[in-house]
Amino acid sequence: MTMRIGQVIRNFKAQTTQGPIDFYQWQGDSWVVLFSHPADFTPVCTTELGRIAVHFPEFQKRNTKLLAHSCDKLQSHKDWVNDIKSYCLDIPGDFPYPIIGDETRELAVQLDMIDEDHKDDPETALTVRALYIIGPDHKLKLSMLYPVSTGRNVDEILRCIDSLQLTARLPYVATPANWTPGEKVMILPEVKESEVKRLFPKGVERVAMPSGIGYLRTTTDYDNSTPRSKL
Repeated sequence: MTMRIGQVIRNFKAQTTQGPIDFYQWQGDSWVVLFSHPADFTPVCTTELGRIAVHFPEFQKRNTKLLAHSCDKLQSHKDWVNDIKSYCLDIPGDFPYPIIGDETRELAVQLDMIDEDHKDDPETALTVRALYIIGPDHKLKLSMLYPVSTGRNVDEILRCIDSLQLTARLPYVATPANWTPGEKVMILPEVKESEVKRLFPKGVERVAMPSGIGYLRTTTDYDNSTPRSKL
């Protein structure tokens, strides 16, 4: 099954380190970051799950739940968590999010998390570093796929959630390269000039281009303190 942006994530049930979950029921009206790691007791994965756990309060602020996944056994996950907490001493309290145990690899296949080299060998198949940001409507909003050799950047995950939630609330803007909250956003080309003043009464900046096409328009006319979108 190929994962595409806008696709509805089918409901599933799974055993986790925090007990069994029914995904839709567990998700509720939250956003979700669902991410896989290749194996327990491996160095890069230890750093990833540790840093994500450290930033858990930042995900909470964004109405976002975390759900990790691998094809190892639940007991292996539970034993490994002690190592993660020992490595990342600044994890507050108990380990804050569940890890799915998917020994049959059934969920990994359903969620397109198996790499091409191992997809036909159920005994050795490894999950890549797949990360899916899922909206409260159960639709895939963003996916990131990393090879097993490259660890993820937690700040980038949070930045993407900020962008997705902002543009869900304000569907006539998009965030530019390297954007962070509070910076200027781009006005979408389909917004007509006749609508710009009504939508952005505090002002718009326009950049003249050699083509003469007025498609580069930026604004800071949005309230970044507005409650996070649930759409």
